Amino acid sequence: MEIIRGELYDSFAKRIIDIVLSAVLLVLFTPLCLILAILIKIDQFGPVFADTPERVGKDGRLFKMYKFRSMIVNAHMLLRHDPKFSTLYAKYKRNSYKLKKDPRVTFLGKFMRKHSLDEMPQLLNVLKGDMSLVGPRAYYPDELENQQRKYPTTKTLVRRVLSIKPGITGYWQVSGRSEVNFDKRIAMDADYVRKRSLWYDIKILLKTPLAMITGKGAV
Repeated sequence: MEIIRGELYDSFAKRIIDIVLSAVLLVLFTPLCLILAILIKIDQFGPVFADTPERVGKDGRLFKMYKFRSMIVNAHMLLRHDPKFSTLYAKYKRNSYKLKKDPRVTFLGKFMRKHSLDEMPQLLNVLKGDMSLVGPRAYYPDELENQQRKYPTTKTLVRRVLSIKPGITGYWQVSGRSEVNFDKRIAMDADYVRKRSLWYDIKILLKTPLAMITGKGAV
């Protein structure tokens, strides 16, 4: 049987799978989500969901990504505009917009981020059609702009990555996650776009629970 892949897969099967699986997972994870929401309020003052700017989606369209808040309130803006975080921000940009030791992360947030529990609300984004279960990482606009200046050879790869919806999980997420720098990560995402198929997505989905449990490469 011929493998369903590429644009045919996107238009024929991928959206149906996204709707069905995300709806089922939301029902299954609702009790855990409620517990995490309560713990977030107990652990740290502030909103339950991350107060972060919009992300870049398919064809460059911006969308609000839902995530449980794992950092202090207004962490995104403080890092970029508060002088006391200037050294940390410089390190953040040098390390492909990742920090292994981030003082903004809350006590509960460290656990959630290690096991990707903060990502569960993105199932709502999948139902809305902003994201897919499997796809490239969703980047911040300033991150894409700055990283392409740092790695100018990635511009073509970025265009390919933005041709499809970002995903909750993906090839790089189950293959090293934050241990991979931007130039390699965007190449992995672009490779996924080129090779995406029903069977490829199934393999990534099957690898995702182990990546969540072990927390390998997470920050």
